[in-house]
Amino acid sequence: MTHPLLPPMQSLIDARIEEARQRGEFDNLPGAGKPLPEEDLAVPEELRLANRILKNAGVLPPELGELSEIHQLMAVLDRSELGGGERDTASRRLRALLTKLELTGKPATARMLWQQYEDQLRRRYGDD
Repeated sequence: MTHPLLPPMQSLIDARIEEARQRGEFDNLPGAGKPLPEEDLAVPEELRLANRILKNAGVLPPELGELSEIHQLMAVLDRSELGGGERDTASRRLRALLTKLELTGKPATARMLWQQYEDQLRRRYGDD
């Protein structure tokens, strides 16, 4: 069922947009004349708007925050100045995040990141 105020509101919105366009308020906007960025098709359609709002507010959705943490941990573990205890803690956290990613329905991403982690370990410790 359509809400009774939707058509009048849509007409008002369309009129305001057209007035702004005629005044030139949309001229010289960043990205003008360029295609819109493609939606992240890996994100379910019902979450895309919410993710875009969070992104524009400078807030990462939890999944992206965890992916960012995974990449940070891998970079930290690749540096040699970590002590044994710090390295163990970072390694445990990384393995926990990768396992969580696997269990939350992102097995392909998790597999790719596990492979990167294994490659990193091979570079550091050799193939023995």
